[in-house]
Amino acid sequence: MSTADNVLRARLAKLENLFQRAGSAGERVAAGAAIDRLKDRLQSQQANPQIELKFSLPDTWSVRLFVAVCRKHDVRPYRYPRQRRTTVMVRTSERFFDDVIWAEFSRLQTELEIYFEETVDHLISTSMRADGDDSTLEMVQPPRS
Repeated sequence: MSTADNVLRARLAKLENLFQRAGSAGERVAAGAAIDRLKDRLQSQQANPQIELKFSLPDTWSVRLFVAVCRKHDVRPYRYPRQRRTTVMVRTSERFFDDVIWAEFSRLQTELEIYFEETVDHLISTSMRADGDDSTLEMVQPPRS
């Protein structure tokens, strides 16, 4: 059982105690509603347990974008000692991660790559008065030793 489960169970016990000691009907209704919300949350966490996920991203721009998307959705990214700067760890439910965070990151990453490609092409064509098309490179044999 995780720490989050223990915290929720402790809150649930306190609310049930409050429900038993409620002095008025309004307090009893409010405590009952809070108990229902906590039970739903506890069931949701048990149905979708949190797992640790590791991501090795290609560059620092991708890392910055990934971290920003994680933090936007209240998922705390972290890194273990001696891991590379392009490695990011997260702990969340796999379903939430796939449906929300990864979907948004993938869409934004595609937009970022398109933007970088257009920017580089523009800089090469205006600054160097040439194209950077590498498909026309000549294939040569390496020198023999």
